[in-house]
Amino acid sequence: MDMEKQRAIASMGGRAAHQQGVAHEFSSEEARAAGRKGGEAVSQNREHMAAIGKKGGEAAHGRRRQRQESQQQS
Repeated sequence: MDMEKQRAIASMGGRAAHQQGVAHEFSSEEARAAGRKGGEAVSQNREHMAAIGKKGGEAAHGRRRQRQESQQQS
C-alpha cells in the first residue's frame, strides 16, 4: 500500500474516533511529560546531539555573517 493511501485511511480512523468520543486527547501535563521523555532519549545519543549543535552553530554564524555584510554595504 502506498504511503498516501495509508495516511488517508489512518486519517479517517482518527476522525471517526474523535466523533465517537473515544480518541485520547493529551492534556498539557501529559504532553509535557512525553516531550521530556523524548528529549531524554534523544540526548543520550551524544553523536546526534553534537551534530545538532554543529548545525545550529553553523546556521547562527551564517546569519551573523550575512548581517555584517549587509551592514557594510549600506
